Amino acid sequence: MYLGTQLPARGDDDYRVMKQLGVDHICADPKGSWLDWDLGRLTQFREHIESFGLTLDMIQLPLASVPVDRALCPDIMLAGPERDRQIDGICRLIENCAAAGIPSVKYNFNYIGIPRSPHEQGRGGAMAEAFRWERMDQSEPGPAGEIAEEVIWSRIDYFLSRVVPVAEAANIRLACHPHDPATPPGYKGVTRVLGTVEGMKRFVSMYESPVHGLNFCIGTLGEMLEDVSEVPAITRWFGERGKIMNIHFRNIAGGRYSFRETLPDEGDIDMPAVMDALRDTGYRYMVMPDHAPKLSGENERGVAFAFCYGYIAALLQERRS
Repeated sequence: MYLGTQLPARGDDDYRVMKQLGVDHICADPKGSWLDWDLGRLTQFREHIESFGLTLDMIQLPLASVPVDRALCPDIMLAGPERDRQIDGICRLIENCAAAGIPSVKYNFNYIGIPRSPHEQGRGGAMAEAFRWERMDQSEPGPAGEIAEEVIWSRIDYFLSRVVPVAEAANIRLACHPHDPATPPGYKGVTRVLGTVEGMKRFVSMYESPVHGLNFCIGTLGEMLEDVSEVPAITRWFGERGKIMNIHFRNIAGGRYSFRETLPDEGDIDMPAVMDALRDTGYRYMVMPDHAPKLSGENERGVAFAFCYGYIAALLQERRS
């Protein structure tokens, strides 16, 4: 396993800084519409990334963490008339990634985005994302109306039945992000089926393929649990089965329905124990920061991510010694 990042570069200097900070592998996307990411465009982008001594490890499929009414491919989630055409486009993108030498893709199957309550102060006044169920509008309608849980599962199954064989033939890893955060069933009209450990287990067992797995977010996992001390053991379960395709190494203070995001050293999840679980189960891909609190100053995200890089790099180095 190795240090990675998905922090969007503001320009080429950010790629240089990533390399200078010890990041060798990244998840990043070419500019422009995903419909224009043909083989030539993807190859050109990979070569540009490589010019800074970096490896382009992963890109984002046009299934992001935004609410479905802002999605690039909404008919995949809504079973709309363009569903097959949109899936065909994703399959072509996966094949083009393989031809361009990009080994993995990440995606979400998200109806309501990433709900959060107002930001809260963390260490030293850093402002962090939070979720407090009692502060949410619990009757707020969602962008897709009411959708039964098994209907959502059927739409996931339809998507996987088309995409997993293509990815397996191309040897492209598929990394699906769990639902962030866990919410009570029926919130905004949906049950977040990938917002529980049981749901994640059901998801990875739907297709027994070595390329079908999770963009495994440690913070999101903690958000599902009343007792976050269970995070390392649950990580081991998925790691032992080869279902972790990428790691978002993020910590929280709190747990299910009530938490604040933190930097990796200050939350309630035992992050060194998580890294031990990854090492012991043979995980061999990126370990990257995900969200980070907003720090003071002009480069609030860059500085926060730099701290995360150093923390992750130190844990990785310790486990190699």
